[in-house]
Amino acid sequence: MRRFFWFVATLPLLASVLSCRSAPAVGGAGGSNPTVPSAPSAAASAPAQATAAAPATGTNVELEGGGRGYLVLPDGKGKHPSIIVIQEWWGLNDWIRENTARFAKQGYVALAVDLYRGRATSDPGEAHELMRGLPEDRALADLKAGVTFLAARADVDAERIGSVGWCMGGGYSLALATAEPRLRAAVINYGRLVTAPAQIEAVRAAILGNFAGDDRGIPADDVRTFESQLKAARKNADIKVFEGKGHGFMNPNNKQGYDVGAATDAWSRIDAFFARTLKGA
Repeated sequence: MRRFFWFVATLPLLASVLSCRSAPAVGGAGGSNPTVPSAPSAAASAPAQATAAAPATGTNVELEGGGRGYLVLPDGKGKHPSIIVIQEWWGLNDWIRENTARFAKQGYVALAVDLYRGRATSDPGEAHELMRGLPEDRALADLKAGVTFLAARADVDAERIGSVGWCMGGGYSLALATAEPRLRAAVINYGRLVTAPAQIEAVRAAILGNFAGDDRGIPADDVRTFESQLKAARKNADIKVFEGKGHGFMNPNNKQGYDVGAATDAWSRIDAFFARTLKGA
């Protein structure tokens, strides 16, 4: 019964993610093993300004409670800021690995938490079922386990941990910000919003939001209400609605909705935000 009500509540989000139905590459030979990194597809490698760097050598890691993740380390010794990277509904695929490597190249210890625990797909129908079948409490527990994993590392500054996600992952980035006081910064890219005053008040992290004006599942008016709630609660928030853009505009594999100009702008905002909140004084 609980899952039924969750499904009904997430129908608007499903309308959004269905607009991203151009399938991304899934890692592994023939897509059989989504935990093995592979080279990015041609679509995912251009243009350089808006897409991720080529994958560096990452490591599959185990998290407490049965979770798992994909870890990419930056060059250099000493303590680094770190970022939790959160997947779209496709799973932990090549594009998420590329983005994880991109953050590592910028000096962050980057961990993509595998919310589906080893499964990924390029089929929209299967992605829908994977998202529907994902227990939200387990997903949030895995993300918190990721924060614990990073905070315990000798090469991580435990006071400088952030999160970023897209679509389903954008919603989970915000959910983590409401549930994890150790999080310093969170980026929400066209992800599900929260509106309950208690959840807004629980946010301790600085918030950056990139949303699409033509998103059918997350209307711009709802985004502006969310922004007003954050500001009324005196939260550190920077929210932008990209007018005329659709859900999934940052992913170059989204053939129908990718927008190079908006994606470049959104990436610039993300880079500046993390530099300020995780690397700044």
